[in-house]
Amino acid sequence: MRKLAFILGLLAAPAAAHEFWLEPLAYQVEADGNLTAHIVNGQDFKGVKLPFVPRRFAHFIAFEGDDSMQVSSRMGDSPALDQAPVSEGLNVVAYQARNSDVSYETWEKFQTFLDHKDLGEQLVNHQARGFPIENFKEVYSRYSKTLIGVGNAAGADKRVGLETEIVALTNPYTDDMSAGMRAQLFYRTNVRANAQIEVFEKAPNGAVAVFMVRTDNHGIATVPVKSGYSYMLDAVVLREPAAQLAADTGAAWETLWANLTFMAP
Repeated sequence: MRKLAFILGLLAAPAAAHEFWLEPLAYQVEADGNLTAHIVNGQDFKGVKLPFVPRRFAHFIAFEGDDSMQVSSRMGDSPALDQAPVSEGLNVVAYQARNSDVSYETWEKFQTFLDHKDLGEQLVNHQARGFPIENFKEVYSRYSKTLIGVGNAAGADKRVGLETEIVALTNPYTDDMSAGMRAQLFYRTNVRANAQIEVFEKAPNGAVAVFMVRTDNHGIATVPVKSGYSYMLDAVVLREPAAQLAADTGAAWETLWANLTFMAP
């Protein structure tokens, strides 16, 4: 119980503003194997593995083609996902976290975050809306997916209904990736053109490299990949919170984080 309380405390801390992803124990499993994955909060593809806590998420669902099933782990389970696949093929697991918030003591810290995620200069807008440049809040939500190949791993990723979402246009376990992994970035029903996607590349020895790619006019980016490496794609939407959310949280800004993990066999 003490360990669980410690982890829940980390979830509420400002450090939670880093990346949040699903990391399978195996990206490819046999047809009779299990889907197993950790929920991870951290940065540079390293972080704290979080247990299964239903009150922390709005949706946790696995998809294969037109079929789907809820993730039905028990409270406190780690890894948070450990169950039979939907069926043989490309299983897509999606997790939508409930809103959390983080406080910024200074505008400079917030602008550093905006610069890193390529979200522009927002100080004039911030002040025009009457918010202080010290001790203000951001509310954020997480929309994470992972691709797990089961058996023949056949199939394709698709939109699963997340408000912001990265959709793989390449099946990493069956398609030729010599020209890279193609992915499309969405916000609601629209593609996000000319948007930054941050790429985390983890080598078999655990070393991590980070680089950026941009989407084209159709919201599509091509990520160069290396055989045997695992990848995390991360993109952030910045917006003003809706009136009710702003009233409930006191937040000046809202961010929505799209994330996708996969491996290049």
